[in-house]
Formats: sequence, C-alpha cells, structure tokens
Amino acid sequence: MGLRNKGGGRQRTRTRTLVPAALAAGLAVIAAGCVPGTDGSGAVEGGGAGGTGGVPDPSKAGNVTLTVWDQEVRGGQHAEIEQLNKEFQEKYPNVKIKRVSRSFDDLKTTLKLALSGNNPPDVVQANQGYPDMVAFVQAGLLMPLDNYAGIYDWNTRYPSTLLNLNRVSAGGTAQAEGSGGGKQFGTGRLYGISQTGEFIGLYYNKEKLADAGLEPPKTWKEFTDGLQTLKDEGELPIQFGNLDQWPAIHNFGVLQDHFNAAESRDTVLGRGDGFDNAHTKDAAALLVDWIDKGYLPKDANGLGYDAAYKKFAGGDGAYLIAGTWLQADLKKPMGDKLGVMAPLPATAGGNPVTTGGQGLSWSVTSKSAHPEVAAAYLDFITDEHAADVMTKHGVLPAVPGKAADEVDPDSADGQMIAAWKRLNEDDGLVPYLDYATPTFYDTASAGLQDLIAGKISPEEFAQKLQDDYGPFMEKQRGDGAGSEPAGS
Repeated sequence: MGLRNKGGGRQRTRTRTLVPAALAAGLAVIAAGCVPGTDGSGAVEGGGAGGTGGVPDPSKAGNVTLTVWDQEVRGGQHAEIEQLNKEFQEKYPNVKIKRVSRSFDDLKTTLKLALSGNNPPDVVQANQGYPDMVAFVQAGLLMPLDNYAGIYDWNTRYPSTLLNLNRVSAGGTAQAEGSGGGKQFGTGRLYGISQTGEFIGLYYNKEKLADAGLEPPKTWKEFTDGLQTLKDEGELPIQFGNLDQWPAIHNFGVLQDHFNAAESRDTVLGRGDGFDNAHTKDAAALLVDWIDKGYLPKDANGLGYDAAYKKFAGGDGAYLIAGTWLQADLKKPMGDKLGVMAPLPATAGGNPVTTGGQGLSWSVTSKSAHPEVAAAYLDFITDEHAADVMTKHGVLPAVPGKAADEVDPDSADGQMIAAWKRLNEDDGLVPYLDYATPTFYDTASAGLQDLIAGKISPEEFAQKLQDDYGPFMEKQRGDGAGSEPAGS
C-alpha cells in the first residue's frame, strides 16, 4: 500500500471465490510467479494444529494469544478490523487477539525493531516495496506464505498481479529455507496478502462545485479549468497538507501519472529509465504552478495531513486529492455532499489512471509461535465475508464481494467501487513511488517539501530522484536482479 496514514463468523467453504474478470485482467504490471508450494503441496501433514485435509484448525491449537500489529486507526478500517477480530475470537474461543494499532508513521518507525526483538508480533502489516517488505525479508523477519496460499485458495481468490505485489524474489539458500535473502519485489515467494484495494482519488464537495456554477468534471481540462473558477469565487480549489511529508508523494504521483502513466509504472517496477525526464519535470512544474496560483494552500508544508482532510470535510476546499482509506472519515461529516472519482482522463470517456493498488500486506513473522493460527487469521480477514464487512464500513476490499453490488451507485461508496473496477478494467493503476528504492521515501518526501517551498526547481527535483534511483537500479541490474524466472 504505499505511503498512507492510510470479516466473518461463518464456516469456511472450499468453494472457489469468484474474482471479477475485469479485476483479474487489471494491474497487469508483473508476470505471474509460479513458486514452490503455491498448490499447497508443502502443507504440514494432517494440517498441523489438528486440522484435516491440510487446512489448519485453530480450535485445536490450544490456548493461543495472537499478537497483531496493524495501522488501521481510521474510522472505517478500525471498525471493520475490530468486527472481524471479534468474530474470529467468537469462532475460535481458545484464541485471544492482542491488537496493537499504530498510525502508519509510528508503525513504519517501530516495526523493524519489534520484528527483530526476542518477542515479535505474530502478524504485522508491512508496507510493500524495497524500504520495508524487501528489507524485512532480507533480514529473515517474515515467513513465506506460499503453502498457505495453496491451502486457502488465495491463488484463485486474488488475481496474480495483486499477489505479486506481496512477493520478494529468492536471494540464496537461506531464502529457500524461509528466511534471509530477498532481492526484488514483485516476483518470487509470497510474504503477505492485502485486505483492501485503494487508489488516490479526486474527492470533491458537490455543494462547493454547484455554488461556483460547476458540474463534476469529466476530463482533466474541465477539472483544471475549474480550479481558476473556484479561486475567482473565493474558494480554495484543492485542500492539501504536507507537514507529514509523504502526502505530496501522492499528489505528485497523480500528476506524473497524468503525463505518462506507463513510464511511471515501469520506473517503479525497476524496468524504466528513471526520473530525469520530461513527464517528471512537467508534473513537478504543474505542482509548483498550482501553488503559485493559489490552487493549493501556500502553507501546505506546515499543515498536517489529518488537519487538511478535516478542513476539507468541514467545508474548506472544493477538492481533496487523497487515498480511498479516507472514505469513511470523509463520508461521516459530509454525507451526500461528498463525491469521489478517479483522476480524470484527457478526453471524456477515456481511460483514467492514478497511483494505487492494494493496502499494506498482512504478513506472518518468522518467529511466530503460532504460524498456522496466524495464517488462518489472514484467511479470515480477507475472505468474501470479510470483503462484505469492509464494504459495509465504507472500506474498499481488494476483491469486492456481494455487498459491493448492493451499494447505491450514486453514493460516494458506489462511486469509489465503480472507479476501482474501472481502473482495473483499464489497467489504470500505477504502483506507489516509494516502492522504487530502499531510500526513495526519504528522497521523494524531502525533495517535494523543498519543491513546494520554492527551494529547488522542477529540474533539480527530478535530478534528486534520479540520483537515488539510478545508482540503486544500476547495482540491482549489475547483480542480476530480475533474472529469476517468473514461472516454475
């Protein structure tokens, strides 16, 4: 899930969960990986923990305390995971879930230390890409889950392109044994599954647009032309706070995707030319132009992310460029005034593109004393019932269930679900920029703060990104990264 501050008591069936064809076709950014154990062939004889047919049975594991670290602190995400945790404990009374919930920033800061300690959590949410997941795999802190993917049919529940974003390639003998190694994300062994889908969307206040004589835009030009109209009416066109530094990565990513989504995607996935190019400079120049024209707050670097979205929810600002993890928090105070769409195409009816993919990975730690109970928990919070629970709490599931079909299409939730499906149909999702290198989060966030403050030019900003990305990718390619076969 990139940088963001971002189910069920029924008996589990062995029937295949149907994945919409459009979703399976979307996110076609990485070749499918066929790795040992994905068919469940490596399962413990008899299912371990007293299970049958290779499926672990947590009820036969004895008294278990499962420690879970997550970052689902916001309204909808907090509510859905609390409900699912309660239902899991009701289904398995011998299991107690000890939940530790932290903000994304706090989780990112403390997780590696917790994982490397003597008493690590059993289940954690880990950010994908080089800075976190790949680093944890290299340190031998996460357990590969390929066998469980086969046991629980995760390979048919999820499109391979979603699963692949939680894969890390092998890096030696230790990796083959389940710890250490790790070279490249997007291929290799599976180290987690994600609950939620998400994209950086264009939230809008219907009343603010109407008061300015505007309709919700259908093209990028209609959107950008309307920004000046809003400014002339005395309205802040786009609410934005970047005190936390990472929010600008999302706003900039949307602009960069607009100019060249395909190249942005290839660059993040390690097969592009990098950032010293026209579309990166054009996106940076447009961000600066918006600030100079007053379309964004001039004090954005001093305004917190939470403070900014709360200002928007309270009526200060016509638009907010933000992730769908804010949906429930915005909908509660705004009600029917809230609208959301994917960032707009160049022509009406064209294919939208934006930054997004899926939420943080839910992973099992390598030192967990209860790996089979942990894997059963992961299955429980991501199955079809869980998807319906998420939908009812205004959270976007990675693979929507039946409840998604019952949502009013004209509501903000209906717009969000429709945009998610359209983005997948049209292959319109670009991975988060912070996946690109182990240090790219720091480089991009600091560079964007300087760009917004007028301390560096768009050209200097693009060069800063390239100075981080270029040497890392040169080393990766020189060491043979990406040479691992995609299939087995």
